[in-house]
Amino acid sequence: MITAIYAIAMFCVLIFMHELGHFIAARACNVKVNKFAIGMGPAFWKKQKGETEYSLRIFPIGGFCAMEGEDEDSDEPRALNNKKAWQKSIVICAGSFMNLLLAVVLMIIFVFYIGTATTTLDAVQKGSPAEEAGLKPGDKIVMVDGKKTNEWTDVTDIITGTEKKKTDITVERNGKEYTFVTGFMKSEEGRKMIGITSARQRDPVSAVRDGAKATFDMTVNMYEILKRLFTGDVSAKELSGPVGIVYMVDQSVSYGFMYFLYFMSLISLNLAIVNMLPLPALDGGRLLFIIVRKITGKAITDDMEGKIHFIGIMLLLLLMVYVTWNDIVRFIVPIFN
Repeated sequence: MITAIYAIAMFCVLIFMHELGHFIAARACNVKVNKFAIGMGPAFWKKQKGETEYSLRIFPIGGFCAMEGEDEDSDEPRALNNKKAWQKSIVICAGSFMNLLLAVVLMIIFVFYIGTATTTLDAVQKGSPAEEAGLKPGDKIVMVDGKKTNEWTDVTDIITGTEKKKTDITVERNGKEYTFVTGFMKSEEGRKMIGITSARQRDPVSAVRDGAKATFDMTVNMYEILKRLFTGDVSAKELSGPVGIVYMVDQSVSYGFMYFLYFMSLISLNLAIVNMLPLPALDGGRLLFIIVRKITGKAITDDMEGKIHFIGIMLLLLLMVYVTWNDIVRFIVPIFN
């Protein structure tokens, strides 16, 4: 039950932010918005305010921002189809931008919560090469092998990258500097280590920097996975839909609320990236049509574009059925075996 509540809340927030992006951009570009809804299916709450009908729908997965002239020809001067190409582009991209912004904010919150690793030692493993060398908790590492260490990653990069059998660790202790010579041990993955753990601090500036960097790194990884998916290096069976996402929500919640926020950041970023792919029915496909129609003039009509997007929606629905079935086989069936 708790998992279902978390999953529904996550879907609602992600979709709300996406549609809010379209809504804010539409208003900024003076595009008429007819309806703004969270959820799909029949509405259980409606309110007309100005020219826009706001509603909440019974199925909490989905939502929409219905703009005049979005999928059809309209003579209304404020219709989306009558706006300039740059205005249309802003409105189309705004949804994914809001999901990207949400991903960054959530990642910053998560990074701030877990803290930023410092060069000060929090613990020294008993029996480790570091303890045998004389390192102690509270020591601040200032150099490794004569190289300055301003960040914890400097320490780990030098230790894991060295080809020496021993390394020199210079630390600051009680206002004085001491140098210790330590050997190495291996992690389960075969990585060099000396048996030290970093003390962490909660610093807003570092959280913003590291949160933004973590989001960028996740973006690069996602594009790499998409590339491998299209080249066939990754099977389509590895894709997950709503069932798989709910399963992963359950896993993240078991680690604590902050890890749920981390997962939510990941899904929000995923939504932003996938939605901007240049495929029919997706915002990226709509952006592609804006560019093509700007170049070709009236060679492609609104009716032609609408039909292509409709075909795209049908194909996406088939893909959703496929990944949902795979999710059931992967996550649900094993429970009953």
